[in-house]
Amino acid sequence: MATIFSRIVNGEIPCYKVAESDRFLAFLDIMPLRKGHVLVIPKVEIDYIFDMEDELLSEMMIFAKGVAHKIKSVFPCKKIGVTVIGLEVPHAHIHLIPINGIADMNFSQEKLTLTPEELSAIASKISEA
Repeated sequence: MATIFSRIVNGEIPCYKVAESDRFLAFLDIMPLRKGHVLVIPKVEIDYIFDMEDELLSEMMIFAKGVAHKIKSVFPCKKIGVTVIGLEVPHAHIHLIPINGIADMNFSQEKLTLTPEELSAIASKISEA
């Protein structure tokens, strides 16, 4: 059975897309830690990020770098934090989060609740950056 991320890639489930290439997709986390929290995934379904072929992993990081620059231009912050947890969905993914301190990346904190309109506006701002 396909993961929720594969279903997003296949267009079966909508997402708030911020960037896309032939091999990768970046979209908003719908339960973000901070406004501008983006997930970057390979379009091919691979559970564990370190099972990815070296070339694909390298390309994903370069793709994520471009997305991070866009996020930072829209959400002023000290840095874009990068984390890989990979337990929630069995599909390799990278979290990109605008941060001003390490506590901004604490996944045990309460997530933001944003309206579809807010998410859509954020996605548009990032994708147009």
